[in-house]
Amino acid sequence: MQRVSGLLSWTLSRVLWLSGLSEPGAARQPRIMEEKALEVYDLIRTIRDPEKPNTLEELEVVSESCVEVQEINEEEYLVIIRFTPTVPHCSLATLIAGLCLRVKLQRCLPFKHKLEIYISEGTHSTEEDINKQINDKERVAAAMENPNLREIVEQCVLEPD
Repeated sequence: MQRVSGLLSWTLSRVLWLSGLSEPGAARQPRIMEEKALEVYDLIRTIRDPEKPNTLEELEVVSESCVEVQEINEEEYLVIIRFTPTVPHCSLATLIAGLCLRVKLQRCLPFKHKLEIYISEGTHSTEEDINKQINDKERVAAAMENPNLREIVEQCVLEPD
């Protein structure tokens, strides 16, 4: 659905630009957002699962289509990630999303951004609660003060050799 929406948006902006109803830069915007989304995906796909030796990409927790980037203004972007836990009762969903994804992007993303992370709709038994937790900056900061959690996150976000 997201790809269809993105394609429709791009097609509409292209038609408007070709018809002279919009600015030339507007037609480039979908391509730029797509490039930024790929940049985000390249950073998060190598995050390791805390319980398994696999990456989030290998486990299909994240995919290219789960990342969306929207322009807030010329210098800042909204990054939205919708991830799919491996099982509907995954006890590590908060750790994976709230901490690993957020920490990796805060450290490595080269452009100014706001970050929203969600569990894909219908893929977890407590998705509403987890979505609130993982987007609460105070809870994330408090969790990262825990040395045990911080160590797990560091191991998950460590770049492979």
